[in-house]
Amino acid sequence: MLVLALDLGTSSVRAALFGADGRRHLSSTVQQTYPLRTTADGMAELDPQEVLAATRACLIGALAKRQRTPALRRQAVVAVGVSSFWHGLMGTDAEGRPLTPILTWADSRCCADAAQLRAHYDEADYHSRTGCMLRASFWPAKLAWLRRAQPRVWRQVARWWSPADWMQWRLLGGDPLALATAHGMATGTGLYDPTAMTWAAEPLLAAGLDLGQVPVIRDEPMRVPSSALGGLLSDALWFPAIGDGAANNLGVGATEPNVAAINFGTSGAIRVVQHGGAQTPLGLFRYRIDTQRSLVGGAISNAGGLRQWCLDTLRLPAAAGLEAAMAARPQPSPHLGVLPFWLAERAPTWREDLSGAIVGLRQSTTALDLYQAITEATYQRLATILDRLPTRGSLRVIVGGGIQHSPAAVQRLADCLGVPLIISGEPETSLRGAAVLALERLGARRLTPELGQTVRPRAAMVRAYAQQRRMLAALEERLFP
Repeated sequence: MLVLALDLGTSSVRAALFGADGRRHLSSTVQQTYPLRTTADGMAELDPQEVLAATRACLIGALAKRQRTPALRRQAVVAVGVSSFWHGLMGTDAEGRPLTPILTWADSRCCADAAQLRAHYDEADYHSRTGCMLRASFWPAKLAWLRRAQPRVWRQVARWWSPADWMQWRLLGGDPLALATAHGMATGTGLYDPTAMTWAAEPLLAAGLDLGQVPVIRDEPMRVPSSALGGLLSDALWFPAIGDGAANNLGVGATEPNVAAINFGTSGAIRVVQHGGAQTPLGLFRYRIDTQRSLVGGAISNAGGLRQWCLDTLRLPAAAGLEAAMAARPQPSPHLGVLPFWLAERAPTWREDLSGAIVGLRQSTTALDLYQAITEATYQRLATILDRLPTRGSLRVIVGGGIQHSPAAVQRLADCLGVPLIISGEPETSLRGAAVLALERLGARRLTPELGQTVRPRAAMVRAYAQQRRMLAALEERLFP
């Protein structure tokens, strides 16, 4: 028995086959990239047709690799599990034709509209009802911006979608007005009530939408028709997409309240699973994975994407040299203070009005000094989220994402957080999480994750980084009161 997993990200899509034990068949992995279109005014959008083409190519590519591998060819693909970036929004006409691009979580052109919403509504109350903040990442602000900036398009849109749900319809067919979205996807819109597990009536009305413009919410799979994808997945069960953050926790095995998952890729986050309802401090999110489990935590916008900016902009050593240079610098940056707000920041303070700042530049400052200080500043944002998690004292923490390829980076992160970090043995954590969700729904239990070594914080460094965190908090208060 095989499960085909799909992971839609903001820069690429991946697909791979997983066995009944939740292990990835490495030879089946396929990846396709697409450009994230950005501008100085905060645009961060994707072309739906480009993402659709890449998704179709990945699915067909993974299935073609199965056909070329005798051991896999003898096993049936019984289900498809999907992970996708949360908060994405696109509008179509009644026939499902795109009228807007995909507005991603990183699109911040609606920051002013989010501020207007906060002026009219109590954000703390809104957060308690939806688990989301009234900020640019979520649908209400994006919808308000579209209504203001593109009124003609707004009037033409008949249906608002999460991108993964639209992809499912385009790949499998059927009536676009009958397609459902999963609880684990609707929860990231900012228009969903995680307690009632329905669309939130008042926020939906305030956004100018009615129930006929959004999908129904249910987690049941769709059976793949023989006419879809050349018949390569006939009769397999296609489970609707859940958010990549939820999939990440499932993928690394952080599925109990005392186990947190950190993902540090293009963006970064720390999350814990709670069963049933959950109390959430203001500034953190509360999402649903499904009707039984909630996800509590916080995400930062400036993580691996900011690291890539450093690699593109600064004259840094090549990969091996950079790893060695950073390992030789265990102490916090002694002179520089960085507020890493290159993109509009999210948890825990959600100060979308801030820009990045570097304080303490000297003539002797080097590119490596800047890179170290920027890196540490991003880790310290995760530390502030960790401090606010309800179960902070007893957590085990599993880390995945691009950071796990750098021992020096994982050690520095452990020192900043002051907790041991268990490295995930599966680099494609959200991809595995999509497979795990499908396997769970098929009745599988105890899908043991692959885990690597534990990296323990160094006591002297923990104290030094705690002092740095206090310094950065004071700097932020002074520059941006």
